[in-house]
Amino acid sequence: MINPTLTEMATYPFVRLEEARRRLVAAGVEVIDFGKGDPNEPTDPMIRQALIDAVPERAPYPLAQGLPELRQAASDWCKRRFGVAVDPDTEIVPTYGSKEAIFSLAQVLDTAGRTVVFGEPAYPVYERGALFAGAKVQTLPLLRENSFLPDVDAIPDDTAIVWVNYPHNPTGAVAPLEFYERLAAAAAERGFYIASDEAYSELWFDQSPPSVLQLADRSRALVFQTLSKRSSMTGYRSGFVAAPAEIVAALKAYRPTVGTAPQEFVQRASVVAWNDERHVDETRARYRAKRDVMIPAIQAKGWEIVASEATMYLWVVGPAPDALLERGILVSPGEFFGPSGAGYVRFALVPTLDECERAAAILAEL
Repeated sequence: MINPTLTEMATYPFVRLEEARRRLVAAGVEVIDFGKGDPNEPTDPMIRQALIDAVPERAPYPLAQGLPELRQAASDWCKRRFGVAVDPDTEIVPTYGSKEAIFSLAQVLDTAGRTVVFGEPAYPVYERGALFAGAKVQTLPLLRENSFLPDVDAIPDDTAIVWVNYPHNPTGAVAPLEFYERLAAAAAERGFYIASDEAYSELWFDQSPPSVLQLADRSRALVFQTLSKRSSMTGYRSGFVAAPAEIVAALKAYRPTVGTAPQEFVQRASVVAWNDERHVDETRARYRAKRDVMIPAIQAKGWEIVASEATMYLWVVGPAPDALLERGILVSPGEFFGPSGAGYVRFALVPTLDECERAAAILAEL
């Protein structure tokens, strides 16, 4: 028997995008893929070299608590970036990227029969992790008229976790610290945890966004960070959770069961990545160059770019995804991310600058 939670789930939306891409390629169509948010940016040579230098003759099982050097690097980065002291021994645990940690949180916390809340449109993993843990799910629509922020007053009374994700995938919206403070006040009053997926916190263009780490009261707040987007290290699978000591202790107890600690050589490369900002500045500059190509091309079609203040994404009103697909431009339909995404498409600025220039020329011919 297959777990009914799995059989009832729709195909992961990005699997459908990959299938569409392969069909076009097989038909001889050159595809410029703005669909899946997997960076094509190069991982910095010093990070790659650090990994090579750390590959041992024999690699034992990595420990769930991670290398002390990596926890310290993550702690130091939190201090530099957000001005917040996070204890590397008790408040940080390295993770295998952030997706697995996001998925498993509802199993670590007491959520069975309670509600896990997240805004939509959304990354699908918040819902899937909750359902596999036996929790209920409640979505809160993220609407343009509310700056793509959820209504804190609409959070149900039996809530165990509220997921937030800013800068937001797919809209590129940014949440102000004042919103986090209102959410934290509700969490303290009603006993839920705030889980903040901050995968895109370093892909900003005008002003660096705040973090849930900057809350005056972090006793009910967890932050999920990753090197995937910041350092173009998606395949390395390396991130961390910063959380109250009792939650980190629970994560350290849970994680050996599922075996998701990053390999030690990946951890040593991650130390180098967290300790350096030069390569992040260069990554932002590359994304800015691609934005500077695509934004005028999109606007010239009379399509409207909404939010999109940060992340690698442009959230656009107007294009028909199928019409773009016919010309070899693959984008994500907004409804992939939930009902509130209907009428939008997401451009992920992952093609090269040259491909973006070719895509702009194709748009001009439509």
